[in-house]
Amino acid sequence: QAHEGWKLIPDRFDDGAFSGASLDRPALQSLIDLIKAKAVDIIVVYKVDRMTRSLADFAKLVELFDAHDVSFVSVTQSFNTTNSMGRLTLNVLLSFAQFEREVIGERVRDKIAASKRRGIWVGGTVPLGYRSVAKKLVVVPDEAALVRRIYEAYLRLGSIGELAAHLEQQGVKPRPRLLANGQMIAAERFMVGPLAHILKNRFYIGEIAFQGEIHKGEHEPLLDRALFAAVQARLAEGMAHRLQAHTHSPAALMGLIFDDRGNPMSPSHTNKKGVRYRYYVSHALLQNQKAAVGSTPRVCAPDVEALVAGAIRAELHHLDQLDEIPDAELFQTHLRRVTVRPDQLDIELHAQSGDGDADPAKRLTISFTPNGPRSKGVTHRPASQATIDPETRDTLLQAIARVNRPYENEAQEMVKPHGFVLDFVGIFDKLEKALAFDSDEINAIVKDLKLLKVLFKNKMESKAPTYLGLIERNFNDKDVDALIEHFRDPERRKEFFKEYKEIEMLYEIISPDAFLRPFIDDYATLSNIYLVVR
Repeated sequence: QAHEGWKLIPDRFDDGAFSGASLDRPALQSLIDLIKAKAVDIIVVYKVDRMTRSLADFAKLVELFDAHDVSFVSVTQSFNTTNSMGRLTLNVLLSFAQFEREVIGERVRDKIAASKRRGIWVGGTVPLGYRSVAKKLVVVPDEAALVRRIYEAYLRLGSIGELAAHLEQQGVKPRPRLLANGQMIAAERFMVGPLAHILKNRFYIGEIAFQGEIHKGEHEPLLDRALFAAVQARLAEGMAHRLQAHTHSPAALMGLIFDDRGNPMSPSHTNKKGVRYRYYVSHALLQNQKAAVGSTPRVCAPDVEALVAGAIRAELHHLDQLDEIPDAELFQTHLRRVTVRPDQLDIELHAQSGDGDADPAKRLTISFTPNGPRSKGVTHRPASQATIDPETRDTLLQAIARVNRPYENEAQEMVKPHGFVLDFVGIFDKLEKALAFDSDEINAIVKDLKLLKVLFKNKMESKAPTYLGLIERNFNDKDVDALIEHFRDPERRKEFFKEYKEIEMLYEIISPDAFLRPFIDDYATLSNIYLVVR
């Protein structure tokens, strides 16, 4: 084609070993960058499916080519995209290319599934304790002994975090790993995530798990079933302890309520004049993913819980003693899911079993106005006594004053640098009323709230970033391991606990206040760091 003015550029765009099912290929992305820079006029390919094997992706490429006046030519296929027949031919060729790719993928997946059902190891990362010889797994005695040692140590310690620390103290390190590029890498110590995987891996008792099914494997087991079962029971016990907080939460719909875009709605609350107002808030909103938030991002928790409980009791009125069951137990037993929509609640109940046959799951719809008046999640009913006698009042106020004095206790590493009268619910609406009493002790310990705000802001801007920078991946296993490693030094822990407690105290004094809004996310992250480190 030189007679038509074609000039070959020296660059070639070859994506060897990358699937044509995706546009995320290095060479193709380089070519796209040149197209956008108007450095290419014509693209020459051996066959059309070398460009892409996805019809949808090809449509995107054609749109890109048209926008930048770029044509393409196939060396072995003759077609002309300037007329309708040529475009039809092109689409047919690409449809067959996509069909071929999908059939190959199905065959590979079927082959893997059939092999795993026969207990054959089909490749991947070789579990600790084995090595691959002629596509078979054989036991490595030293590593097998380490696996048994890990299981026995976990039974003794009862904590994966303590197990990781124990192995590090013993100088035990993970096995080096060979990457596909030939590079050898080795971790400095066992992390919590990999240890949890080892402790749950049924491969070590001669089984292969695949798509929820357990199959007997060809390989030799490393553990006896009694030891493996004991570890699983201990892991389940630890999970039960972690779920205990969930069970006792006042948010009865936790884990059961979702917005109309499928986002779970997490319990939240705010305090005003000593009264707690509970809400369910879309998790997407809490993660600042505003584009993914449903039409109703926040609802009043007591209102929704009352409506859902009433609807369930009305629907299942034929069951005995239903009114005596607490709402939380009612939801856990009968409720599968609640979806919040702009004007209604969609309620899905668990299927009810009759005489051996399961009824289909029931779905209820009830009207709901999400932006109604706020309901108090915790209410205060005043006592019948209209007033408090002066002597009792003065004693009470002085006791509160003494409790809220500034103090420093070096023995317990506790510092309380600010005195403040807090949470005096049901007696005073404003702090000024408290100060109107004839108690010199109270007047002496109250600081100007503005000064506390300045101090809180300074600490969040100067101290907090040091610790916030330790979190990179939203508290996954690597972040937790990094925190444990960073705070292994007792002096670092002591300094962090001191700084956090002062920040926490200031936050509790100032809250609720619009001043805190810019700091809420960072404060929540600090609180999570404190929980991990503690």
